[in-house]
Amino acid sequence: MTASSTPLLDGIEPPRGGPVRRIRVYAVRERSTSERPRLSSPREVWQLLAGDVAGWDRERFLTLALDSANRLIGIETVSTGTLNATTVHPREIFKGLILANAAAFIAVHNHPSGQVKPSAEDREVTKRLAEAGDLLGIRLLDHVVLSADAFHSFADCGEMPSTGGPRR
Repeated sequence: MTASSTPLLDGIEPPRGGPVRRIRVYAVRERSTSERPRLSSPREVWQLLAGDVAGWDRERFLTLALDSANRLIGIETVSTGTLNATTVHPREIFKGLILANAAAFIAVHNHPSGQVKPSAEDREVTKRLAEAGDLLGIRLLDHVVLSADAFHSFADCGEMPSTGGPRR
């Protein structure tokens, strides 16, 4: 028996035509649920991110992935754009949320100008994300537009789209 035909594990032979590739898997220690903040208001979202937002000179779009008790699982910067725009597609948003096993999420982006009034594009993105979230079972709870000094919450202002999808 040659080295190339030696089984890797019982019943598993190495692939033909080349060496076996090694793969490293890293374990990540997650915080216990009691250590993760529960987000219950857009003000808490703003307080969580305001210190960072002050240094952002371009628009960034983030997702805050939440478990079923609205505890923060993780924060992902999905897109970094230009001075007054960033490109967002639901495919990119939900990839991270699915991998995080999120039950819900909060969409967040900044306006470097300091003006937090949502644009027509902000409203359209919110509608598309709410629809996709309903389809996938990952509910969009809010879309918060931030600046260093202020925030606008679609949920608090009654501007979350009604998609007709399931609500938990």
